[in-house]
Amino acid sequence: MEERANLMNMMKLSIKTLIQSALSLGRTLDSDFPPLQQFFVVLEHCLKHGLKVKKTFIGQNKSFFGPLELVEKLCPEASDIATSVKNLPELKTAVGRGRAWLYLALMQKKLADYLKVLLDHKHLLSEFYEPDALMMEEEGAVIVGLLVGLNVIDANLCLKGEDLDSQVGVIDFSLYLKETQDSDSKQDGGITAVLDQKHYVEELNRHLSCTVADLQNKIDCLEKTNSKLQEELAAATDRIGSLQEEQQQLKQQNELIRERSEKSVEVTKEDTKVELDTYRQSRQGLDEMYSDVWKQLKEEKKIRLELEKELELQIGMKTEMEIAMKLLEKDTHEKQDTLVALRQQLEEVKAINLQMFHKSQNAESSLQQKTEAISSFEEKTNEMMSSMKQMEERLQHAEKARQAAEERCNKMKQELAGRLDTCRQQMSQLDSKCSTLEKELKSEKEQRQTLQRELHQEKDATSLLKTELEQMEGLKKELRKLQDEKQQLEKVCEEQEQALQEMGLHLSQSKLKMEDIKEVNKALKGHTWLKDDEATHCKQCEKEFSISRRKHHCRNCGDIFCNTCSSNELALPSYPKPVRVCDTCHTLLLQRCSSNSS
Repeated sequence: MEERANLMNMMKLSIKTLIQSALSLGRTLDSDFPPLQQFFVVLEHCLKHGLKVKKTFIGQNKSFFGPLELVEKLCPEASDIATSVKNLPELKTAVGRGRAWLYLALMQKKLADYLKVLLDHKHLLSEFYEPDALMMEEEGAVIVGLLVGLNVIDANLCLKGEDLDSQVGVIDFSLYLKETQDSDSKQDGGITAVLDQKHYVEELNRHLSCTVADLQNKIDCLEKTNSKLQEELAAATDRIGSLQEEQQQLKQQNELIRERSEKSVEVTKEDTKVELDTYRQSRQGLDEMYSDVWKQLKEEKKIRLELEKELELQIGMKTEMEIAMKLLEKDTHEKQDTLVALRQQLEEVKAINLQMFHKSQNAESSLQQKTEAISSFEEKTNEMMSSMKQMEERLQHAEKARQAAEERCNKMKQELAGRLDTCRQQMSQLDSKCSTLEKELKSEKEQRQTLQRELHQEKDATSLLKTELEQMEGLKKELRKLQDEKQQLEKVCEEQEQALQEMGLHLSQSKLKMEDIKEVNKALKGHTWLKDDEATHCKQCEKEFSISRRKHHCRNCGDIFCNTCSSNELALPSYPKPVRVCDTCHTLLLQRCSSNSS
C-alpha cells in the first residue's frame, strides 16, 4: 500500500511538472527534455510494480511489455504501434520495446485510452500482475485519469539512434525543484525557438497539403476507373443475358428437333408394325400351305393302307381263286401289265415325295407345282378307282373261269409268291423313305422357325440402331452448338480476366504510390528544427563548424549544414521566394517535381 501511494504521488508530481514546463515553453517536446524523461521513468516504475516473474530457458524474465501487447488484441487502433515497434531493428529486449511503445502512444495522445482498455480487462492482467499490484488496484484508475491531462502536450520523440534497451531509469528529485526556478529565465530564449518552429511547421503543413491534393487526384482517378469497371460489368451482364436468351432459343430448337425425331420414330414403328402384320399374314398362308401338304400326305397314307388292305383281300381271294387261276392264264399278261402300271405309279409317288421335299425348301416358288401334282395325283387316284372297277369286273369274269384256271394257278403259285415278296419289300422301302422325308420336313420347319426368329431379332436390332443413329446425330449437333457457346464464353472470360489484370496493375501502382507518399510523410514528420547549440559538425560532410565555416539551416529538413553542402536554393510551399536547401533535399525535391509533372 505504501509503495502504491508513493508511486501515485510521484506520478502526480511528474505529470504536473511536465504539463507546466510544456505550457511554459509553448512548443513540441523532444526526447531530451528532462521532465519528460522523468515522467517515463516514473511510469515505467508504476507498470513494473507487482509484475510476476516468468521463468524461461534463459532465466527469469520480468518486463512490462507483455501486458502492453494485449492492447493490440483489445483495441485494433494500436496495431500500428505494435507493428512499428516490432519493425525497429535497434530494439533487442522487451524493456526497449515497452519504452518505444510508451513513446509512440504519447505522441498519438492515446496513452490514457490504451491503459484504460487494459484496466477494463483485469482478468487478462491477472496473468501478468499479482493481486496487490498498482495496476490491479484503484490507484491504477487514478493514474489513468491523470494521464488524460497529457493530451495537451505535443511530443516529437525520435526513436532512431537512441539506445532504449540500456537506459537506466533513475528518478531525479532535483528536477522538480529546479524546474520552477529555470522557467522564467528560459521564456526569452523560447520565443526565438517558437518563431523558428513556426516557419518549420508551416512548411510541413504546406507539404502535407500538397500530398493531400495529390492523394485526392489519385482518388478521383481511381473513382473514374471504378466507374469504367462498373460500365464494363454492366456490359458483361448484358452479354450474359443475351447468351442466356440464346441458350433458351437453342433449348427450344432442341425440343422441336426431339419432337420431330419422336414423330419419325412413331412413323417407323407404325411401318414396322404393318410389315410385321404382313409377315404374319404371309406366315399364316405358309402354315396353311404346310397344313394342306400334311393333309395330302395323310390322305396318301390312308390310300396306301387301303391299297394294302385290298392287297390282303386279293391274297385272301387268291386262295379261293386257285381253282380259277387256270382260267386266268390267258389274263396273266394283262395282270403283268397292271403290275407294271402299279410300279410306275409307285415310282411316280416317289417322284411326288421328292417334289414335296423340294417344295418344302422353296415353298413360295413351288406352290403352282404342288397344285399340278395334286391334280395329277387326283387323276391317278381316279385312274386307280377305274382300274379297281375293271378288276372287279374281271374278278367276276374270273369266278366264271375258275375251273379253267385251277391248273394254271398251281403253276403260277410259285411265280406269284415271289412277286408278292418283292412287292412287300418295295412297300417297306417306300414306308422307310416316307418316314425319312417326314423327319426332313420337320427339321426344315424348325430351321425355318429359327431363321424367322433371327430375322425378327435382326429387324428389331436394325430399328434400334436407326433410332440410336438419329439420336447420335442430334447429340452431335447439340455438342457442336455447345462447343461454339463454350468458345464464345471462354473469349468473354479471357477479356474480363485481361481487364481485371489491368485493374490489378493500376491498383498495385496506386498502392505503391500511396506507400511512397506515406514514407515521405513519415520522413517529413520525423524532421525537427535543430538548434544552433546542438550542431557542432556539418551533417553531410561532417566538418567542424568555425568562424570561417558557418552554420546554415536547411529550410526543408531543419538540419544544420555548411555553406558548400547547402548552396542550393528552391521555392518551397512555405516560402514564396527561393530558400536555402541542402543537397539531399534538393535532389529529392527535384525528383518529386519531375514525377509529379510526368
